[in-house]
Amino acid sequence: MNRPDSALLTDLYQLKMAEAYLARGEQGTAVFEFFVRRLPPTRGFLLAAGLEQAIAFLESYAFSRDDIDWLASTGMFGAAFLEQLASLRFAGDVHAMPEGTVFFPDEPILRVTAPLPQAQLVETRLINLLHFQTLIASKAARHVLLAQNRQLVDFGLRRAHGGDAGLLAARASYIAGYDGTATVLAGRLFDIPLFGTMAHSFVQAFDDEAEAFEAFAESHPEDLVLLLDTYDTEAAARKLVTLTPRLRARGINIKAVRLDSGDLIALSRSVRAIFDEGGLRDVAILASGGLDDAEMRAIVDSGAPVDGFGVGTSLTTSIDAPALDCAYKLTEYAGRPRRKRSIGKETLPGRKQVWRRFGPDGRMCADVVSLEDDAVAGEAQLQPVMRAGKRLFPSPTLGEIRARSKESLARLPEPLRALDPAAGYPIERGDSLLTLARNVDRRRRDV
Repeated sequence: MNRPDSALLTDLYQLKMAEAYLARGEQGTAVFEFFVRRLPPTRGFLLAAGLEQAIAFLESYAFSRDDIDWLASTGMFGAAFLEQLASLRFAGDVHAMPEGTVFFPDEPILRVTAPLPQAQLVETRLINLLHFQTLIASKAARHVLLAQNRQLVDFGLRRAHGGDAGLLAARASYIAGYDGTATVLAGRLFDIPLFGTMAHSFVQAFDDEAEAFEAFAESHPEDLVLLLDTYDTEAAARKLVTLTPRLRARGINIKAVRLDSGDLIALSRSVRAIFDEGGLRDVAILASGGLDDAEMRAIVDSGAPVDGFGVGTSLTTSIDAPALDCAYKLTEYAGRPRRKRSIGKETLPGRKQVWRRFGPDGRMCADVVSLEDDAVAGEAQLQPVMRAGKRLFPSPTLGEIRARSKESLARLPEPLRALDPAAGYPIERGDSLLTLARNVDRRRRDV
């Protein structure tokens, strides 16, 4: 079942439209842009992610002989179209915002310029790749801002909507500033730091809780993290105080403990007091167990002695905003600007660029969306990344993308950094863009 590389991972209507285009000889240059129409109520900004997977998809785009044979067996497509599919490769250009870039509604974060059938056929998978990682990176960015330099680890694979989602969530959250993941394959594929503690079942397998701690410590003496709340959290903390001298005599040091249930604010304080009195001042306290924004904020605002968070379900499902209203729309074909006028889903025509302006303090203060050949003050956000189906530059490392994300978040206006629900951000539309839209409308009325 796992065929994410197959060109058949698309919607049926993409193939039907491509056949109709080719039958009519409609192979002129098309321009499509991917953007988010509006922010969810709990988001003030988004963080672009997924571009690396999108480029890799476009580079390798092809229908295998087996794909063509299966399509033929359905009886839905003509032989001439299927032979054209067999030799089809993506040969277009791509402009995009680099991963880790903050963006806002109606700002294109990716633009595809290619022969119309090609640009149409890749729509579904591009949306699929860009939407999910952007969704998760944007959620993770909130946690990074809320945590205020506390450690953050992705625990979400088991609740992710499939294995691929778990892997890409680990990648997207690391881009946004998470410190690592518990997902082992993500460590191998993306070189993301791996973190792991222990489960309640390990403690339950022993008759004595202290014996369970000691057995785990002997097997994994490096970066040792123990789980305290299987039975009585405070009693477990006292057992560790008693056990620690014996472990230290063998060169084993406890790095941290994890609290996974109960009143995490009160328990972290009581455990901290027990540890400090018992000489375990250097043992960190990590919190997990269904955490989301509100719980994290409450812990941080209370001043509770929690040094890090393990976040699962709420991260990998983006639980408060599980989808973005995003789209991939035609803005130009055969040299003529195009726009959609559907109520509530209007688009603006032409090849666009986003310019970002910054204030004297270095923080972003406004964006301007206009036609790409306009002379607009500010930093252009869309950059060329593919030409004639080939990537223009080597892939940046995750560390480089992560650094860009950190800089982007640091340059947000303070109300957005504080996740103020009332915070807004000014986005201007260039006069030439609005004039072009009016001209397109006038031309449509005259047809």
